[in-house]
Amino acid sequence: MTTDMRFRFASGPKKAFIVLMQVAMVSYILLILYPLFNMIMSSFKSTRDIMRFPFSLPDAFSFDNYLTVWVDKGFGLYFLNSFLYTAVSMAFVVLLGSMAAYGVSRYVFKASTLLYMLFLSGIMLPLKAAVIPLFQIVKGLGIMDNPLSVIMVFIAMGIPSTVFILSGFMKTIPLALEHAAKIDGCSDLRIYSQIVMPICMPAVALVSIYNAVPIWNEFFFPLVFLQNDKFKTLPVGLSSFIGQHSTKWDLLFTGLCIAIIPMLILYLFMSKYFIKGMTAGAVK
Repeated sequence: MTTDMRFRFASGPKKAFIVLMQVAMVSYILLILYPLFNMIMSSFKSTRDIMRFPFSLPDAFSFDNYLTVWVDKGFGLYFLNSFLYTAVSMAFVVLLGSMAAYGVSRYVFKASTLLYMLFLSGIMLPLKAAVIPLFQIVKGLGIMDNPLSVIMVFIAMGIPSTVFILSGFMKTIPLALEHAAKIDGCSDLRIYSQIVMPICMPAVALVSIYNAVPIWNEFFFPLVFLQNDKFKTLPVGLSSFIGQHSTKWDLLFTGLCIAIIPMLILYLFMSKYFIKGMTAGAVK
């Protein structure tokens, strides 16, 4: 209603600008949604139909491709692996990252700035640039071809950004809350778990989505560290449909449809907190 009133009482040039912006936003939404829609429709076609009629609707909505991908191609196992690796990694990323962020934002000591900069260096330097030292470390620990190797790498990927985001959010929490809790006899651990973390839930949602999506979609590290087929993840499994001389487009699109479901559900359930986390501190 407020938008309608603004448009009704706006001047001519301002009305034209509002209409132009709305057309641009609708065009942008269609630009994003149409490839997604086309991918879903292509998952119900054969490779031949995809190549002959790439933009048409399927003749019939058969789930044979999904059955083939999930059962015959082992995507049920790949899906479970990706889910477990992402869930375990995110649990430790949020736990360790939030504890480190609380320490950085609340405790002041001589090396506090240096410690904070060390965490930030993890954002500035990509882990893929250190793949050879990482490979040597993983091999030295004896965890090659072990899910623990990629989980540890995923945790290392997520902690720097988690500390950066949560520490900035925690600094905005009034110290009076913690002082009052300490007067009541609360320990630092209890203040962190029962006062600070509930307040930081919007930022935790932001951190969860920010880190879960790249971890779920990670292809490089599972490919390097996991050789056994029973430990493979969805992105690595999708690469099996791409051959040197041919590509199974029908199965590839079907696998992509399966792969996007968990992250889509995660965003839908946490979108409210995600937006709050993104806009926290924007308005005084």
